[in-house]
Amino acid sequence: MVDLDLRRLRFLREFQERGTLAAVAVALGYSPSTVSQQLALLEKDVGVPLLEKAGRGVRLNDAGRLLAQHAHLLLSAAEAAGADLAALSGDIRGTVRAGGLQSAARRLLVPALARMRTDHPAVRLEIFELELEQALPGLRLGTVDLVIGDEYDGHPRPRPAGMRLTSLLEEPLKVILSPAHPLAGSGEPVAISRLRSEIWASSAEGTGHHAMVVGTCRALGGYEPDLRHRSSDADVQLELVRAGAAVALLPPLTLPPGDPGLAVRDLAEATLRRRLVTVTRDTPPAPALTAFLTAVQAQARGIVHGMQSTQSWRPS
Repeated sequence: MVDLDLRRLRFLREFQERGTLAAVAVALGYSPSTVSQQLALLEKDVGVPLLEKAGRGVRLNDAGRLLAQHAHLLLSAAEAAGADLAALSGDIRGTVRAGGLQSAARRLLVPALARMRTDHPAVRLEIFELELEQALPGLRLGTVDLVIGDEYDGHPRPRPAGMRLTSLLEEPLKVILSPAHPLAGSGEPVAISRLRSEIWASSAEGTGHHAMVVGTCRALGGYEPDLRHRSSDADVQLELVRAGAAVALLPPLTLPPGDPGLAVRDLAEATLRRRLVTVTRDTPPAPALTAFLTAVQAQARGIVHGMQSTQSWRPS
């Protein structure tokens, strides 16, 4: 009888999807030698080779491809079994590991955690700040349960196989200027085309926000932005704006209320929106994760209601 280690099967599944040991190592945060060692141990477990030489690297042989197909089924079945057993007990407990970009962690995950501490104190919650691109490998391996990411009009997120994306809320993007900026005084909407000569701040290259800023300047302004400052910390971008060193394009959830050091203006050319989405594995969630998702969704509804009732995103 073959004794299969689920963790090693996850390495095999990732290798099937990514094709090289180096790609698996980068995606999962391990060294290539560790990935190779885990696959070698899996070969020992099953008693047959799973890899064969291919040029300077390796690839799955027939046995490896066959086991990788079963790995998808076994890993999904293990998650479903855990969820069913937890639901059968009627006792909501366990660990939920949730991450998200800064504004989502601050405005959604932390308030949901506070609610869970009252409603479900037996659930252990681990919260961290992480971009969706960084979190996908952990989601695949099961070391992360939930991530809140964002996507922008004109820049939709890919829908990776095996992942479930669910929309939480939408918010309009705003032009953020220093109050001393010549376009800030009137309170009127600002045209991206009039910011051609400005220095811009955005999130790190490779993020959805960075792509959105560049794409918006190209599409609405007809120019390449002078994008000198990059930080995935919105507070850093806002501090650059306060200093008069940059302009930014940000959603309301990243902004402090009533900050006199910032001028928040609508876009003149079009209304662009950011959507926050939850990303989970496309398998039956454990009761603890279901309870936390419910708390996150309730917090999102409260934010949307607040926007609609107070119009808190209107320009300052």
